[in-house]
Amino acid sequence: MRAPDSVAGPPTQARRADAARPANQRGAARLAAVQALYQMDIGGAALPEVLAEFELHRLGKEIDGAQYRAADAAFFRALVGGVVADQRSLDPAIDRALSAGWPLARLDATLRAILRAGAYELSARADVPARVVISEYVDVAKAFYEADVPGMVNGVLDTLARTLRPAEFPAEREERAR
Repeated sequence: MRAPDSVAGPPTQARRADAARPANQRGAARLAAVQALYQMDIGGAALPEVLAEFELHRLGKEIDGAQYRAADAAFFRALVGGVVADQRSLDPAIDRALSAGWPLARLDATLRAILRAGAYELSARADVPARVVISEYVDVAKAFYEADVPGMVNGVLDTLARTLRPAEFPAEREERAR
């Protein structure tokens, strides 16, 4: 299994070894969460089945000769479950952060999964600094895309972060007030 060559393919594993920094257990959980959300979006799989499949057969396992990294299973469950539970509020927020003429529905399923997971983490995981969330999901995007897409992920999540967590960007807020 390999990552997509285009923006429309299924997320499986990182495209290039040098595409992003090596993942820690939370980073691996973020990547797995994006894959699970993709699977749910495309295949219509239910949350309990997808969580069980990933925990039993993917996280830290070898699949088709590729070794998946060990992941923080509790963090993985929290991300996937949180996105599913909050999707009705996440999607409009992402739509507002996207450029005009690019609604969330127009994006491919992998990119939607990345943005939803990042938006959820920004909205619900105050224990993780906003800049860390943004950086982590830019790295996830680099695993699947080249060129402009990681920059787009950075821009959308940065916009959301400044709206959801303005206290983490005080200097920028002061600059805008001038």
